[in-house]
Amino acid sequence: MCFFRYGGEPGAMKPVRAVTLWWVLLLVSRLGATRKESLEEGSFYYGTFPLGFTWGVGSSAFQTEGAWDQDGKGPSIWDTFTHSRKGNVLGEETADVACNGYYKVQEDVALLRELHVSHYRFSLSWPRLLPTGVRADGVNKKGIQFYSDFIDALLNSNITPIVTLHHWDLPQLLQVNYGGWQNVSTANYFSDYASLCFEAFGDRVKHWVTFSDPRTMAEKGYETGHHAPGLKLHGTGLYKAAHHVIKAHAQAWHSYNNTWRSKQQGLVGISLNCDWGEPVDISNPKDIEAAERYLQFCLGWFANPIYAGDYPQVMKDHIGRKSAEQGLDMSRLPVFSLQEKSYIKGTSDFLGLGHFTTRYITERNYPSRQGPSYQNDRDLVELVDPNWPDLGSKWLHSVPWGFRRLLNFAQTQYGNPPIYVTENGASQKLHCTQLCDEWRIQYLKGYTNEMLKEPFLSYMQIMTEIMVPTVCTLCILIAAVLLMLLLRSLS
Repeated sequence: MCFFRYGGEPGAMKPVRAVTLWWVLLLVSRLGATRKESLEEGSFYYGTFPLGFTWGVGSSAFQTEGAWDQDGKGPSIWDTFTHSRKGNVLGEETADVACNGYYKVQEDVALLRELHVSHYRFSLSWPRLLPTGVRADGVNKKGIQFYSDFIDALLNSNITPIVTLHHWDLPQLLQVNYGGWQNVSTANYFSDYASLCFEAFGDRVKHWVTFSDPRTMAEKGYETGHHAPGLKLHGTGLYKAAHHVIKAHAQAWHSYNNTWRSKQQGLVGISLNCDWGEPVDISNPKDIEAAERYLQFCLGWFANPIYAGDYPQVMKDHIGRKSAEQGLDMSRLPVFSLQEKSYIKGTSDFLGLGHFTTRYITERNYPSRQGPSYQNDRDLVELVDPNWPDLGSKWLHSVPWGFRRLLNFAQTQYGNPPIYVTENGASQKLHCTQLCDEWRIQYLKGYTNEMLKEPFLSYMQIMTEIMVPTVCTLCILIAAVLLMLLLRSLS
């Protein structure tokens, strides 16, 4: 899948009814296509997406539903965050009404039909289904009915639902009572919540995403405090939150695999966001290592445990060394037991990949005495090319070639898994009374073109399967001819 971000950060709501969709998404089951070599700049590559490639759109519950305290829904950490104090959210907005999607399901489904998409990715609101976050405390039947009716409406319009279980809106009471993702018990509560969703909707939902962009959720929520729940636990909180999220993902996958898969025949994966990191100087080994480190601290942080059973070695080395230099007896990066490594490894039927932009990376050594932080642990600096087109958000630049490189990296790094491009896109650049998004059109063209190009693995397979036998055959023929000439000369 691929979700193209339509707005800003969660909570930065704009009451636009053109669509209640905050992302435009592509669902990609396998990468690859054919293309022409000579093209006018900005045009699409002519080619064919592979069998199974589908277009869709998507949203998240907090950013679209509204009805934040209606029909038995409990508060989420984002409700509390947007209501708590000024400065937390752009324009002091809340999502109390948002796009009012809770009351406009039929209008939204009609919009989906107009777009002629075949898939729609949306998230469920955990506190709408379980007001306290705990299943034993009671299930909100009105919440179950709302999502059940929504799923039915999609299917009646021949639109396949792709359901995200958790898109940052943790039930507030889990944060208050247990510390949210700082407490491993939240993983158990998430597993119970996931099982409820599989039970209630799994007869109709065949694609499940456990978490959407958990890296940002951990970093912004528990390191910088820019997102809910707004904690600044520098160099510790984000690693602990991520550790528990990975465990929660694995528990949910095993729950589905052991109980529901044989009956429902669905798939369970995770959606991870990462920008591409390009070395500033491709001839400098330190810049190359820094760019690799950037990707491992971003994508590998979550993907490596799921596909290989443990955190990337470079994360363990850097965080462990800096922790020791800071006088700590143990690394600030938590450790998986051997049993946990085995339990987590292989718990994804597909890799959801979100991507927006690219950064140039160069090495910079941060002294450990500066204190623990995620940024210092990485020992690198992110740079942008001033010639890259800037878009609506200050962090976002259009760099299409980085998209393909990230896709190739994920494809080769994790054993060629099915990849769903779950997020990509450009935020609103100007306030317009009419639709004015030429920059977004160009952005989407550029990034779509990168998916249409031949993937690296396919190219290498062609080289291996065709070129190598051909070259070997030619060598044999040449050797035979030379041998014949030699024999003739001797005779």
